[in-house]
Order: sequence, then structure tokens, then C-alpha cells
Amino acid sequence: MAVDYAVIVVYLAGMLAMGWWGMRRAKSKSEFLVAGRRLGPWMYSGTMAAIVLGGASTIGGVGLGYQYGLSGAWMVFTIGLGLLALSVFFSARIARLKVYTVSEMLDLRYGGRAGVISGVVMWAYTLMLAVTSTIAYATIFDVLFDVNRTVAIILGGTIVVAYSTLGGMWSITITDMVQFVVKTIGVLLLLLPIAVIKAGGFSEMKAKLPTEYFDPLGIGGETIFTYVLIYTFGMLIGQDIWQRVFTARSDSTARWGGTVAGTYCLVYAVAGAVIGTAAKVMYPKLPSADAAFATIVKDELPVGVRGLVLAAALAAVMSTSSGALIACATVANNDIWSRLRGVVAKGGGEERDEVRGNRAFILIMGVAVILIAIALNDVVEALTVAYNLLVGGLLVPILGGLLWRRGTAAGALAAVAVGGIAVIGLMGAYGILANQPVYYGLLASLAVYVAVSLATKPTDPAVLAAWRERLAGRGTEEPATPDPVTV
Repeated sequence: MAVDYAVIVVYLAGMLAMGWWGMRRAKSKSEFLVAGRRLGPWMYSGTMAAIVLGGASTIGGVGLGYQYGLSGAWMVFTIGLGLLALSVFFSARIARLKVYTVSEMLDLRYGGRAGVISGVVMWAYTLMLAVTSTIAYATIFDVLFDVNRTVAIILGGTIVVAYSTLGGMWSITITDMVQFVVKTIGVLLLLLPIAVIKAGGFSEMKAKLPTEYFDPLGIGGETIFTYVLIYTFGMLIGQDIWQRVFTARSDSTARWGGTVAGTYCLVYAVAGAVIGTAAKVMYPKLPSADAAFATIVKDELPVGVRGLVLAAALAAVMSTSSGALIACATVANNDIWSRLRGVVAKGGGEERDEVRGNRAFILIMGVAVILIAIALNDVVEALTVAYNLLVGGLLVPILGGLLWRRGTAAGALAAVAVGGIAVIGLMGAYGILANQPVYYGLLASLAVYVAVSLATKPTDPAVLAAWRERLAGRGTEEPATPDPVTV
């Protein structure tokens, strides 16, 4: 394992070096939080794909393939569909707003009264996303170094917190680009063909497994529908995703770069399911489906290649963890703390240098994430709660604000409150992992949003006029001229 260890150590050292480089570059709030809004299409595509394809997409995607066959691709596939929908229909308008958070967008659209409540919901989502990503380090470092869970979480979490705190979005962008390359080589170009060959090829896989393993809908229609609601719609409204959209240097970068990233996700989804299916042939009686990735890597790959593929898994976890961490800290500082102090951050125009404050919040949130990850046991339940709150509470007011002119601030606030409370109550009644809470919570949020909006005074025409100006890209600071690193 010495060669494998060397590959991992070099990779981790490189992540820290990128953090140091980013610290020298991030001199303003815009540079620190959204990389100066000047990423070009190639870097934007790579970093967007990196953040959405985390440990759940890699380790979990292979596990679903092990359990259900090719239809196990649906979870990651719906993530790709969500990213495609965001890129094609909404990303250009989002990028033109020149804001830092989803709550700032809601304030612009509805007149400044939705920020704190929506910020709290978004903060809870990004916090739990960061926590669940951090817990995934335990699985990978256990395979690598045979260390206990707590040490693994502290080791992986400390590295991510370090480079994220040092350079903010610039550090995360550069490390994500490296992680994207490592993931592509490790999972798509190495693990996928090796797994299929070791399993005897597709003909041998079909001969040894039940036919339902090759049924595209074998995982079940209701499960697929739930994935669409949670992950496809979740991609449309998550702060971690929007904060990457804010880094695009132009409308076309956001649209086409995101489309490339979404297409990459679809390919990654199928690859994970195929790897899991191959693992089922080789190891038909694993104690857990989620152990399929680590088992096939540990037992079937040659020295050196094994280290690179494990680095790919580590890259997947780190990219999601760092993206969720900076999103969590941005929401905590800009949408909650600043508003409670009576200081509302403004996107565009002249801005104070707030790098130190945002850096402090990343450090504080990072320590909190590590501590919660150590204390928390059930990752699936925590992530389900986060996504249910996000979709049930914020999907309707966000998409309503973008698509329906008659939506009002009162309607948005009512939708957030009713949707969030309904989801929490229904999870208590049906169980956290049940499908009904997000179904009924979303319907309740939609009904209240429409009813309250129609029953209250329309949004001030001046607010809507300012909103349209921002959507058109007018009245905001133009991004700086891109330098070579952004291309």
C-alpha cells in the first residue's frame, strides 16, 4: 500500500497548496465568495460537476448499482437532469442578479422581507449537506489507513476547512478542478472498464444476475419520482449550486458550461450503476451495498491505480464538502448574522472588503460541521431532513418569484413557513425516510403561496421594475476582465 499512500498524501498536500494560492488571490468579498464572478466555461463546467457529484453520487451511486442494477443510476441521473434544467432555463437570469445568496434574490424579488426566514432554512440544508459529506471521510480513510471514525472525520474535515478558510471560492474552485480531473480518470477511465472486465464482461454479468438488474425502471416508479422531487428540484434552488452559478463570467458561460456539467453527470450516473452491477457479480453477499465501492477498489485494482481511484473518491467527497461549507458560511454571515445586526449585504456596486469576516465564518462553521459529524450516526436521515426542508420550504417561493409576477412577499413567507412546518410534522407522522412528507409539504407550500399572493396586495411596481432591471443585467457592477486562469 506504500505507493497508494504516496498518491493520497501528494493529493492532500496539493489541496492545501491550492488553499494557500487562493488566499493570495482572494482580496475582496467578491473574489472570496464567488471567485470574482469571472470563471470561464471550462473551469465553470469542471467545478460545477465536481460539487454536485460528491460521496453520495460516487460511493452511494455504486451502492445503488449493487442493490438494483442499472436502474440504480436514477439518483445521480436526476441530479444531472436538475443541473441541466437549471443551466438551460434559469442560470443566465440568476447570474445577472449579481447577488451572493438565494435569500438576497428573494429580497430583490419580493421587496426585502424574506431574507432571515429563508436564510435559516437554507443554512440548515447547507449545514447538514456539509456534515453528511464530512462523515463520508470515515469510509474512505478507513480503507486507506485503517483509522477509527473520529480520526478520519477530523483528518478529512480539517484539510477541507483549511483550504476553504484560506482562499474561499478561489481555493475551492482550483481544488474542485483538480478533483474533477482525478474523478474522471479514477472512476470513468480506470474503475469502470476494470470492473466490467473483472466481472467477465456484460454477457457474463447478464448470465449471473436476475433480469431485473438490467431493467431501466427496476428501482421503482415511486422511487424515481421521489428522486426527481428531491434532487432535480433541489438542484434548482440550493445555495451551494447557486453560489457556483454566481461565479460565471457571462450568461453563456452559466448556460453552456452548466449544460456540459449536467451531461457529464448523466454519464457518471450510468458509470456508477455499471460498476455496482459488476461488483454484485464478483461479491454477491456483501454485508452492505455501500461497501461495494471500497471492496472492489481494495481487492481488484493494482497498486498505484488503487490509490488514484481512492483519491477520486476522496475528491468527490471533498468537492461537495467544501462547496457546502462555503455556502453554509455565506448564508450564516450574509443572510442571518448581518441581518440580525441590521446590515444587509448588497450584491453589485461598491462593496466593503469583508474577507476577514467571511473567512471567520467558514472557520466557525467548519469546526461545527466536524463536531456534528463526529456526534451524528444516521447520515441518510440527516440528509433527507435537509432536502425535505429545502424542497418543501423554498422551492415554491423561489421558482414562483422567477416565473410568476403576481407572487407577493406575504405569499412567499407563508409558503416557506407552511411548507417547512408541514414537512417536519409529516416526517414525524410518516417517518423521516417516507416519501409523503415532501409530496404533501410541497403541495401545501404551493397552495398557500398562490392563495396568499392572490389575497394580498401585488408587489410594489417599483420593486418589480428594479427586479426586472437586475434580471436584465442592468444596475449591477460589471465583472472584472477575466485573466488566463478563468478560461
